[in-house]
Amino acid sequence: MVSSSTVTPQPSRQSLSALDKANFLLADVRDGMGPYLAIYLMVSLKWKPQDIGIAMSVMGITTVVMQTPAGILVDRTTRKKLFTILASGLMAVAALLTILLPSYPVIMGGQVLMGISAAWFTPAVAAITLGLVGHQALDARIGRNETFNHAGNVVAALLAGTIGYFLSSKGIFVLLALMSVLSSLSIWQIKSEEINDELARGSGEANESEASPWKSLLAKPSLLFFALACVLFHFANAAMLPLLGQRLSLKADAGGASLYMSACIIVAQVVMIPVSAWVGKKASTGRKRLLLIAFLVLPIRGVLYTLTSDEVLLVCIQILDGVGAGIFGVLSILIVSDLTQGSGLFNTVQGAIATAVGLGASLSNAFAGFLLQRSNFQTVFLVLAAIALAALILVWLGVPETQKSSEKAQVA
Repeated sequence: MVSSSTVTPQPSRQSLSALDKANFLLADVRDGMGPYLAIYLMVSLKWKPQDIGIAMSVMGITTVVMQTPAGILVDRTTRKKLFTILASGLMAVAALLTILLPSYPVIMGGQVLMGISAAWFTPAVAAITLGLVGHQALDARIGRNETFNHAGNVVAALLAGTIGYFLSSKGIFVLLALMSVLSSLSIWQIKSEEINDELARGSGEANESEASPWKSLLAKPSLLFFALACVLFHFANAAMLPLLGQRLSLKADAGGASLYMSACIIVAQVVMIPVSAWVGKKASTGRKRLLLIAFLVLPIRGVLYTLTSDEVLLVCIQILDGVGAGIFGVLSILIVSDLTQGSGLFNTVQGAIATAVGLGASLSNAFAGFLLQRSNFQTVFLVLAAIALAALILVWLGVPETQKSSEKAQVA
């Protein structure tokens, strides 16, 4: 019997090209343009910082609730394309409701819809990718996915900044809806028959004799330490960009704030493009050293935010965000793939870890809003930097190298 984990698929150019386009267009769709929401609520609707933190946390909390069920469904369904298209449509509806009926309950309800959709995208795209190319080609392909994703973020941020400055901040959410529709068309172009559903869930012969793959996975301390480190990383990271947007908003009107926010996003995303491509090539020679770099730049970034109030310098500090996020975006998927290969639970574990990560991220915004209302921006950034430092220490001490030595030897 041939293990599905050793199968080397040969996807068509059409499917790979469609996957490129989908990653490009899903760039801001899967995140719901959260930083722009903070500016919209603060400048246009005059919401208080604590209420903004709660509104932004609603999407994250919903994603937390839905992430594990989404991962389980991705592992079990053969209709990954259909559900991805439906999630994109739901995101478009939520974006339009946010500006057409900007009341407190409608905005909160829209964030719930966005949270449901966001829970689906990450495991679904990873599963479709693995099902198309297999484990052997996954490193380079995930790097390519992230490269196109960040390039899409750059274009979306340029468009959003232009729309927010010259037209209206509401137009940014129309852009989100349009990108959702276009991403659905790209997903539809992927050939369903080329997605190996056994490969897509990380199945193989390795653990077929085990009565409980979950028992085997939970017995791995490395998986638990990695999950906890991810929670702390995102708790420290998630609120930084929205906080920076609010800080920049103090010196600018809605259009100017949107322009500065776009600059912050563009700088980070431009850096992520080569970083993701580089990590996709280097990850096969070892994961941990690259992961440590990603975790190291976050506390540095948090401290640097407190040392200046110059808008240009604050935007330049976003280079560090590009380095950290570019590395983490590729490695988080690859490390989960390493730890779950042969279990058939690739997307389920992705969902479970994403649930924990989403909890950290959603609590981050609420925590930062609560603390900001009672202190100042410098204090909040320093507290987040301290949490990021704890995450770095945890990775250093508790997360081993997950790349198999035999595979390193093959690459070398």
